[in-house]
Amino acid sequence: MIIIVTGVSGSGKTTVGSLLSEKTHLPFFDADDFHPSSNVQKMSQGIPLTDHDRMPWLEHLGKNIVDWENSGGGILACSALKESYREMLQSIPNIIWVHLQGEKLLLEERLKQRKNHYMPPGLLTSQLETWEQPAYGLHLDISKSPEILCNEIIMHMKELNSPSHIGIIGMGVMGKSLALNMVDNGIPVAVFNRYVAGKEENIASDFVKENSNFPLLAGYDDLESFLDALGTPKKILLMIPAGEAVDLQIKQLLPKLKKGDILIDGGNSFYEDSNIRADALRKKGIHFIPMGVSGGEEGARKGPSIMPGGDEIAYELVAPYLSKIAAKDKKGSPCVTYVGPQGAGHFIKMVHNSIEYGEMQAIAETTHLMRYGLKLSPPEIAKVFRSWQGEGLKSYLLEITADIMEVKENNDFLIDKILDQAGQKGTGSWSLLTAIKFHVPYSPLAEAVSARQLSAQKLKRTELSRDYNHRFRAFSEDKVLILERLKNAYTLCRIINHETGFSLMKAASDQMQWHLNFSEIARIWTNGCIIRSTLMEELIEIFKQTDEILKDKSIIHKAKECRSDLSYIVGMGLQHDFALPVMSASINYLLGRIINHSSSNIIQAQRDYFGAHTYLRNDDPDNIPRHTDWISFKKTN
Repeated sequence: MIIIVTGVSGSGKTTVGSLLSEKTHLPFFDADDFHPSSNVQKMSQGIPLTDHDRMPWLEHLGKNIVDWENSGGGILACSALKESYREMLQSIPNIIWVHLQGEKLLLEERLKQRKNHYMPPGLLTSQLETWEQPAYGLHLDISKSPEILCNEIIMHMKELNSPSHIGIIGMGVMGKSLALNMVDNGIPVAVFNRYVAGKEENIASDFVKENSNFPLLAGYDDLESFLDALGTPKKILLMIPAGEAVDLQIKQLLPKLKKGDILIDGGNSFYEDSNIRADALRKKGIHFIPMGVSGGEEGARKGPSIMPGGDEIAYELVAPYLSKIAAKDKKGSPCVTYVGPQGAGHFIKMVHNSIEYGEMQAIAETTHLMRYGLKLSPPEIAKVFRSWQGEGLKSYLLEITADIMEVKENNDFLIDKILDQAGQKGTGSWSLLTAIKFHVPYSPLAEAVSARQLSAQKLKRTELSRDYNHRFRAFSEDKVLILERLKNAYTLCRIINHETGFSLMKAASDQMQWHLNFSEIARIWTNGCIIRSTLMEELIEIFKQTDEILKDKSIIHKAKECRSDLSYIVGMGLQHDFALPVMSASINYLLGRIINHSSSNIIQAQRDYFGAHTYLRNDDPDNIPRHTDWISFKKTN
């Protein structure tokens, strides 16, 4: 949406345009700022500009208007005195023209009060003589206040029924937050929510009423009206529960869509389902973008990490919108990138969530050791975590855990009132099944899933705790020394968590020929998402050199430095009756990856003994499968 506010000097173009920008959240541009220095010099000397002077200026503005429209729109304050000038600015269709007009005496009075502007009051007469009255657009009397003028412009915009650029279906927490993020960034958005009598009624329209300060937000409780409000091609973002609901919504939409329209699934769908949907919709000429979105409610509202996959041509059409609403990395680039074909976007979001599971469990285990092994109070634990933040372990999850440990309800710590029963939505389990499918070792992150499943069995755990007389035993070792070793143990554990997740992405990328860019994936995970951290920032550069975390020289050095501490903490924790599933699995995973002579020769011999599955010999360069009749061989040798 481009709005051009015209009028002679003193008509209030900048004032009205700036105020309108605040109300619509569209960026404001003043055409005066685009004049070449030669024009500024002439006007400063009271010399009127000629058409020849204005042509390069207007051409430049016309090109910028195209760019602004592609980036989500904008408001331009420009005198545009002649119709020929306006024709040059009409570089895109559907510009909203607003013409500010008033009496010469009022204009002169305003110009006298204006300070530090290169346009002298004396040029007003020549501008009024040059002005050509347009027959179109909204004509406003500048004797009214800027506030009233802005409200009239907004009403005019609504009367024009300008098409929304994006439509969002599903007004749950994430759908609402993304909608507000978009209109806050100047993107006209239409929202729709299904109707369920007595449960979900007028959800979309009520949401718009509650946010009436966003004029670019339109709500519809009727699907047909919602679709009619969208521009062409239609761009529809589904923010609904994964599974059957997505298929039912697509089925309902298909008869109403045309070839070239774009469907975006922004929920947590299983990537294999997204693969199927992508292939089916492509055959019907509908573009499909399976898209991961991370950051929770706050991230969706203020800037999430966005992981779109599917149709790359369609991505290019929606990329300007996604770039505007995404979080920004350290260099200011949006945390969004085209991931790969089919369901690649949902695949890496699934892996993101499994790394998230591992990170959360590792922090939980670390916290438990501090609380019951070292007998630290919640504020003391928060202090330790905050110190770690400044020692190379900075992460969003560690930061919020420190916050959690400090919150009190009356005189008690709130953390002690929360039931030790963790929930999950299934993406962690999907990762485990996918790792099995691609034959990728996944034990650390698999244990994080199992830990949540065990936590859900609260009644059984309580009963067995009494039967076994289980209780944590405090550590007798020096606290300062233990904290240092615990920090190193956690450092290595989180490296292993990331190594496990990225290894799964590599295996899937290789086998499905998705050509995932791990450095770029790490980059978009440095802000907006739940697992953002300094480690993720380091992985950007690491993945430019290698596609395996454990092969990086700095990681090798860090792992060697911390390996004994992770082993020590796990051993001590187990001896004092602490369950450390992710930490234990991490050291076992690392040792399993780096060991030269493993115990698997025993397993292969057993398999050959009872099932004649054969084995290979380490002294046979030809790798010929062999079988031994173990009983007969034993008797004859």
